[in-house]
Amino acid sequence: MISFRLFTSIVIILGLIWQRSGDLIKNSILIRSSFPDGYVAGGNYASDCTTVRDPKDKQEESLSSCEDETFWELHDDQGKVVERAVILSCDPARRTWNTVMGPLRNPDPLGGLWLYVPEAKTKPTILDTRLATHKAHRIALKDYPSNHDFHPLGIEIWPSHAGNASNLYVVNHARAGTVIEHFVLSPSSPTEARHIRTLHSGHFHSANGLALTSPDAFYVSNDHLITRRMPIIGHFLPLIESVLGLPLGFVSHVTLNKHMSTDSTSPIAKATFAKLFIPFPNGVSVSSSGTEVAIASTSISKVLIYERDPSTNALKYEKDAVTVPFAPDNLHFSPSSNPSSGEEIIVAGHPNFPDITKVAGNLTGATSASWVVAIVPKEGQDRKRSRKFDMDAPVSTNSKIIMDGDNWTLHTLFQSNGKESEGGFPGSTTALRHPETRALYVAGLYANGGMMECKP
Repeated sequence: MISFRLFTSIVIILGLIWQRSGDLIKNSILIRSSFPDGYVAGGNYASDCTTVRDPKDKQEESLSSCEDETFWELHDDQGKVVERAVILSCDPARRTWNTVMGPLRNPDPLGGLWLYVPEAKTKPTILDTRLATHKAHRIALKDYPSNHDFHPLGIEIWPSHAGNASNLYVVNHARAGTVIEHFVLSPSSPTEARHIRTLHSGHFHSANGLALTSPDAFYVSNDHLITRRMPIIGHFLPLIESVLGLPLGFVSHVTLNKHMSTDSTSPIAKATFAKLFIPFPNGVSVSSSGTEVAIASTSISKVLIYERDPSTNALKYEKDAVTVPFAPDNLHFSPSSNPSSGEEIIVAGHPNFPDITKVAGNLTGATSASWVVAIVPKEGQDRKRSRKFDMDAPVSTNSKIIMDGDNWTLHTLFQSNGKESEGGFPGSTTALRHPETRALYVAGLYANGGMMECKP
């Protein structure tokens, strides 16, 4: 009787694990797909895609091992976006200091921020015209505390209007604890970010991704309740939390007091738990309308889409849960290629979870593949599920997911086996698509090349 009860309990537990994390286990743990060196939708990978890092830069000072990227929108005095630059958070020392995946060996080498200015048809009018285009520029951290290390993850910047400076926020996995750094970046001196303040709160004790709702307010995802920083249990419980898809993560919303040079009040005016009980919440993004928030739930291979109340910042209810064929990392709302359609969500992630953990563990010869998809909303008569979608990609999402959704379908934008020595690009964490040029920018967590630009 005892053995039967034990067997029944094991079956029930395994069933619950499979129900919650079955997609991740099947697609990102048990099966390793055969990806090409590279694929980009609508183009030729070999001729249209190049890494941005300058090979003359020393590895420890280069644009490499990039986690997040965001567009810096520059508006003219009429409110029109006339320029877009890419800002990246990179940390060449990630293999020795990674508070999410490990190891926690050496926090001394510092990460950095980078600015990339795409080639434009017209000469820049707001951004410093002396800045070379089609080149990555290191952003100096002005007034940054000398005794404070810097290991950046999630980043977000508020748009600049008529040349005004922008608030820039960066998640920093510093040795003493996870914090958020507040900088100001000006279009007139875009390679110099002035440090304003360091933010501390239990509302972002395991912060990962950021999404701004105003120049002084943001959502922040907390990927784990149990972190690798914790003694003894940090070596194994965070991994268990991830693999079992335990809903212990959460997303907070934080509103700041405006910074004044003589202000001695608390920097945080209000902080609330916007959504609790999410398995491994990673990237977070707010739609341009402000009425939706998308959250990447890494350990269950889903993108969770919530209705948002802009007046209260409350995430009211889950509108959809979109299964993707990999462990999603970061995501961004993006204008659709169809002007009459709603926004798409560009999602980057890791097709094989054991591979990315081997890379994090510095195993010889280890590499990790890259996969970027667009979640495309269905319109009108297309609102019915289909068994045939994304048929052009070398490894179709259709080979991992039997059917698409009632309200969405999936379209592969980028794939690579991650073998840099053979021209591949590893560890995709974030992807941006330029609304006008349709160029794609892919950041790689452990990529020596840092970021890949594809211009199909």
